[in-house]
Amino acid sequence: MRNIKDKDLDIIVRLRQNARESLTKMSKNIQVPVSTIYDRMKEHYGELIKKHTSIIDFSVLGFNTRANICMAIEKEKKKELTEYLRKHQNINTVYKINNGYDYMIDGVFKHIKDMEEFCDNLREKFDVKEMKVYFIIDELMREEFMTKRELISLLDN
Repeated sequence: MRNIKDKDLDIIVRLRQNARESLTKMSKNIQVPVSTIYDRMKEHYGELIKKHTSIIDFSVLGFNTRANICMAIEKEKKKELTEYLRKHQNINTVYKINNGYDYMIDGVFKHIKDMEEFCDNLREKFDVKEMKVYFIIDELMREEFMTKRELISLLDN
């Protein structure tokens, strides 16, 4: 594990809380010069800081069906499936997993029917050995890890 300085940890916490906060405001809140914050962010971008993004409420756009789909497939089809999923318009995230499954897919669809058609297509096209679908009913918490400085003890050694 990389050695993270307190100043860096404070910056990470602020970014996790609100990545759009101005550097000036962040500087005032954590009492670190703007130039230092800028330099630290630039230094960490691409490795520690993977990407800045927005969390969207897809239902506002009419995408009311969200599901995590766990799949087991033949080894020979994995590369082809990965490429297919990377390009599919309804796929938000793809994870490689274990315990009898190969992938967990986070899919976003307008209707359950669309999700069912997607799954049927996967079964046919990629000879899926096993598939389990878990519908997301409600999001209770998301992207909260490392957003509260007082709860970060694992890095404080």
